[in-house]
Amino acid sequence: MAFVKVAASPEPEASTPPEGLTPVPWRTVSLTAAAMTVCLLALATRHGYHVDELYTRAASRHLAWGYIDQPPLVALVAKAEMAVFGDNLFGFRVVPALLASVAVLLAPLIARELGGGSRAQILAGFMAFASGLVMYTGHIMGTNNWDELSWLTASWLLIRMVRTRDTRLWWAIGLVVGVGLTAKYLLVLLLLCLGAGLLVFGPRWVFRTWRFPAAVGVAVVIASPVLIWQITHGMPQLEMSAALSKALESLSRSTFIPMQLLLIGLFLSPVWIAGLVALLRRPEWRAYRFVGWAYLLMVVVLLIVGGQGAYTTSLQFVLLAAGAVVVDRWARSVTRLGVIGGLTALNAASSAILLLPTLPINTYANTPVLSDMAIVQFDQVGWPAMTRQVNAIYQSLPSDEQAHTVIYGNHYGQAGAIDKWGPEYGLPKAYSGHNSYADFGRPGEDKTTVITIGVDPKQFGTLFQSCEKRGEYTNDLPVSDDGQKFMVCRGPLKPWPQLWEQLRWIGFQCPYTAEAVTANSTKSCD
Repeated sequence: MAFVKVAASPEPEASTPPEGLTPVPWRTVSLTAAAMTVCLLALATRHGYHVDELYTRAASRHLAWGYIDQPPLVALVAKAEMAVFGDNLFGFRVVPALLASVAVLLAPLIARELGGGSRAQILAGFMAFASGLVMYTGHIMGTNNWDELSWLTASWLLIRMVRTRDTRLWWAIGLVVGVGLTAKYLLVLLLLCLGAGLLVFGPRWVFRTWRFPAAVGVAVVIASPVLIWQITHGMPQLEMSAALSKALESLSRSTFIPMQLLLIGLFLSPVWIAGLVALLRRPEWRAYRFVGWAYLLMVVVLLIVGGQGAYTTSLQFVLLAAGAVVVDRWARSVTRLGVIGGLTALNAASSAILLLPTLPINTYANTPVLSDMAIVQFDQVGWPAMTRQVNAIYQSLPSDEQAHTVIYGNHYGQAGAIDKWGPEYGLPKAYSGHNSYADFGRPGEDKTTVITIGVDPKQFGTLFQSCEKRGEYTNDLPVSDDGQKFMVCRGPLKPWPQLWEQLRWIGFQCPYTAEAVTANSTKSCD
């Protein structure tokens, strides 16, 4: 009965459902989504593990209800992947590739809710395939996979609720939000911006149902273990967020506008911008204008707090689906349709080159434009080489000393690399005080020698009886850790439990430098 009352509401804010929506051309959009997964899996094993994947891999061996820098879902999925496919890069990237196909399917569904016909829905699917967002999140296993999917699904369900006036969809939204919060807390930003857009610009009737607070309850119950973990551990996510904001504050503001044009892809920027304008101006889309205003509000908030431009990308994806409806109506001639097809193809090619390992790594390194823009490629190489160089130091130690030696990486990528490739050389266990890697274990009291990677020599000089320099990591490629110093430190001056508290740090490692930025740091990555 409550649903009937809501559906019969005569409020002018409500949307006017179209006479009938065009059926989804499932065969075409499904083939497009499947092609996305096939392409991603074909490239899955090129280059290597991303630095964040090395951390995720280590976290999957230390499952917990939460981590300092992320909720537990991604580590749990990684654990399942390795159980099914083994400890290999291809298996590690199967789930991201499958989730990418779901994202490609959501674009036509969003376009359909906005009245898009078969061609508009097919265009939306092609543009989703060509977008940088889907390629990046579909290639690398991490929190962005689930974050993207939860943003897109929640937005689609909310748009559908406004069109159908079916407030039972709040149950599905609550489920999506709850699961999404177990993968990444950034989803809260979308909820706040969409909620503000609805409250200010309508339709506000979506909140006037008992199902709204019930959906909030569903989300809270699902996410309660990770929320409780954060509370009982002193809300470390706040410190992590502050450190990240501090590290990238200047860089985020200076690159914010260019990032808005590049994240989906430069050649498809006119399409999502057209979708934004249409959502704000078209009378028939008046009920959905909250989506456009949510994006603008998010831009303002991120500029004020110094947040990353990348945070808006999933909402831009929704605007891209709306833009597909707009350009479909515009492209009524062969010439115009050819323009749209050409822009989509160019966007797919440029995004694939920048975000996927489509070219040999030396090509990226030796091409000036690519070496500056394709940073994600260099975060996937060099880790086995670092392990080999650490092994050379380890093998130079006397055999009796090797038994009492451990390896310490300043950040989780270094420790994760040793954890992955070290066993091939018989290297001892690697440790790090960075973020939650500090909780994955600390050296035993019998460990009196430490091979360090990229640490602060002054800090370690006060913690050990002696520290000697043992060269630096060298790589012909512009990898982020090139030049990181190696040391061998002996004789810890305090028991390891006491030393460990001094080695813990929450923060962000600046790319291409040895600088680590924490919430209390006076420096940043600019």
